[in-house]
Amino acid sequence: MPIVPAIWEAEAGGSLELGNLNLGYLTIMASRNLWYMRSNLFFGSRCWMIRYSAEILKSVSFRLFGVTCNNGDNEPLENEDLLNNLLTMGVDIDMAKKRQPGVFNRMVTNEQDLKMFLLSKGASKEVIASIISRYPRAITRTSESLSKRWDLWRKIMTSDLEIVNILERSPESFFRSNNNINLENNIKFLYSVGLSQKCLCRLLANAPRTFSNSLDLNKQMIEVLQEVCLFLGHNDPTDFVRKIISKNPFILIQSTKRVKANIEFLQSTFNLNKEELLQLLCGPGAGILDLSTECAKRNYTNIKEKLFSLGRTEEEVQKFVLSYPDMMFLAHKKFNDKIDCLIEEKISILQIIESPWVLDSSISTLKSRIKELVHAGYNLSVSNIALLSWSQKRFKAKLEKIKRLEQCLGS
Repeated sequence: MPIVPAIWEAEAGGSLELGNLNLGYLTIMASRNLWYMRSNLFFGSRCWMIRYSAEILKSVSFRLFGVTCNNGDNEPLENEDLLNNLLTMGVDIDMAKKRQPGVFNRMVTNEQDLKMFLLSKGASKEVIASIISRYPRAITRTSESLSKRWDLWRKIMTSDLEIVNILERSPESFFRSNNNINLENNIKFLYSVGLSQKCLCRLLANAPRTFSNSLDLNKQMIEVLQEVCLFLGHNDPTDFVRKIISKNPFILIQSTKRVKANIEFLQSTFNLNKEELLQLLCGPGAGILDLSTECAKRNYTNIKEKLFSLGRTEEEVQKFVLSYPDMMFLAHKKFNDKIDCLIEEKISILQIIESPWVLDSSISTLKSRIKELVHAGYNLSVSNIALLSWSQKRFKAKLEKIKRLEQCLGS
């Protein structure tokens, strides 16, 4: 790439532009290897002489750093060296281009520096390729910026490997923002409102966008939570904020408007007094603050209609939902299908009400587990159904015990 002023961006016989500013008529003449460029506007009569091979300059098009470069069809030209580097690194080029195509038009990128940096932190080549494939803008960050950001994350996380695992799961969380000052200010602020390192570690692992928020946004949410605390008669705002965030690490990436609307929805829908609402928010109800209020209303209406159709009362429905508010995240079809699946297997609605967390399991998991339990001689219609929602490891261990017990009784 010839070294020319970064402002030049012209095609043979065309005009010269700086951004959107047309600098006037530009003449380009070739005589063997000698090219003359004269601008008769802005630069007056000054001219530049640049020697190039005519083979190289079939189309006069210059760019440097982030300056857009066009070919004859006015389409951005890609950085071939960058493409080759990324292919060598195992990056999924097609995926990367779909995610952030503009990266491939940059003349200066730092993919090699990024690779060496992440390797030094314990990331494998495969993980690095996956990170760039899903968030190609990562290669635009400088070594200095990466190092500073990493040091800030390490003030929260206990090891480099923990950070690598977060990047592998969500590369955007680390590379989306390049504002290290904002990150540092957010960390200081969250510590100042009483959050522990363990709590910040959970925030960073589950809701890293919290630290990309502007400091003002995080302050606004904390102030809203403190106001709610005092309104509900709790005299320790620090304790309240800590409990809410520990139960719901995503709260700080929600809008204050949504959080307020959801609190009002919970209070009015379930006729809760201040003490009851406080207990709900500090416990299982904290997660509902994430949900769109309209979505919460629709899903709750569906839950009522479904349970009414099965002979349940309004009081039973409210008790059922309050015992496990997360069920309001289930869209009407998913909720109805799970209820129907369980009832078809001779499980009563009363059993479901007593163990609402079984609705966390997918329909395929429910069906396969029910089949295994019935085959092992487990009578679901009179037994505890909570094991339908257990972890796979715990469920398998329980299933083996049931089988051994059935064998003993059979012999």
